[in-house]
Amino acid sequence: MLFTLYYIFAVAVLIMHFTGFLARRRLDWLLYLVALTVFPAMLYL
Repeated sequence: MLFTLYYIFAVAVLIMHFTGFLARRRLDWLLYLVALTVFPAMLYL
C-alpha cells in the first residue's frame, strides 16, 4: 500500500516537473528528493 502511494506521489512530482509547476514555485528540490528515495527502493525490489 505504501509503495503504491509513494509511486503515485513520484509520478505526480514528475508531471509537475515537466509542466514547469515546480520551477515556477522553486520546488525543484522535490524532484531531487524523489530521485534519491526511488533509487534505493528500486535496488530493494
